[in-house]
Amino acid sequence: MDLGPFLIETHLRTGRPIAELAKTHNVHRSWLYKLLRRYRLEGPAGLEARSRRPHRSPTRVRDGYEDEIVTLRKELLDLGVDAGAETIRYHLQKRHAEVVPSVSTIWRVLKVRGFVTAQPQKRPQSSLRRFCADLPNETWQADVTHVPVADDVVFEVLNIIDDHSRLCVASHAFVTTRSSDVVRTFYKAAQRLGFPQSFLTDNGLIFTTHARHGFAGAFEMELAGLGIASKHSRPFHPQTCGKVERFHQTLKKFITEQDRIETRKQLQAQLDRFVTYYNDVRPHRAIGRRTPAEVYGAREKARPSSAPIDLGGGRKLRHDKLDGKGTVTLRINRQMHHIPCGRQFAGLRVRILVEDRDISVIGVDGQLVRHLTLDPTRNYQPLGRL
Repeated sequence: MDLGPFLIETHLRTGRPIAELAKTHNVHRSWLYKLLRRYRLEGPAGLEARSRRPHRSPTRVRDGYEDEIVTLRKELLDLGVDAGAETIRYHLQKRHAEVVPSVSTIWRVLKVRGFVTAQPQKRPQSSLRRFCADLPNETWQADVTHVPVADDVVFEVLNIIDDHSRLCVASHAFVTTRSSDVVRTFYKAAQRLGFPQSFLTDNGLIFTTHARHGFAGAFEMELAGLGIASKHSRPFHPQTCGKVERFHQTLKKFITEQDRIETRKQLQAQLDRFVTYYNDVRPHRAIGRRTPAEVYGAREKARPSSAPIDLGGGRKLRHDKLDGKGTVTLRINRQMHHIPCGRQFAGLRVRILVEDRDISVIGVDGQLVRHLTLDPTRNYQPLGRL
């Protein structure tokens, strides 16, 4: 039996005072007097538990908003994009001129309708330490992710985003991503947005070969020749490139919700569709619920340094093209040296990395054409001489 009915029955059966019963059981006597009054008016039914819900709630969100919140939630989920309370409120503000429900109210509506459950075990956002570039084009982040499609086919997708605005600079699908694909995608993006001041990636070989092979790869040399700083995360620390890593997750969620994809062309069409939505429509939580395009266009753009970057250790970088015999010339200490690479490479555009007497001739696709130690006493450096 509940405590209230029990105490009222005790009072009526034994005649013990209400004040004494309230003090003994550590309850307020006004509550027992109220129950006693209900019992005398309604009988035993007056002692049953009653709802404490108010008769009217003037500030309660109206049913029309509740239905619209639920409809928006379903539409965003079907599209495969973020459908949280803050995103829903952003779209409500776009639709209505009057004041719309708060984020907490929208969250409560979703909770009551069974769309979300509380997750108190999650790490609070206040505990996270963030870093962000101060200007657009100050840093671009790039990475490659694998996207499975129909029939267990997996394509590689190269994503590049702007660190400051989260703008998706490029998103392209490849069967296998090569260094030349990175270079080509980078230049196409730079034609639209300008060159960045720095470029941040992990240590994948399509981005950097210096750590593993001791010389700069095709993409590193392109950046150095343009005066763009090349930055890399330390091994096994993906948090450094966390923005593009999180972008992968958002992109894959969208792709999963789309119609069956069988070819790379179909995948690229969906990537283009997502990039348009992500840049121009979707409000981004990390940038104050604005779109990446709004943030990117709001400030002056950073630019590369005017001079090519020193690769360190006295290394120099030069862009050139092999002649009809597959030979390139190089002037060192006022002396001209002829470096043959083989007739099969005739007409190939190359990057020449010079580190003292150590010379590497590398194609635009990252292929090592020739590596040699220069003999300063000879003008012609024959093939096979290391």
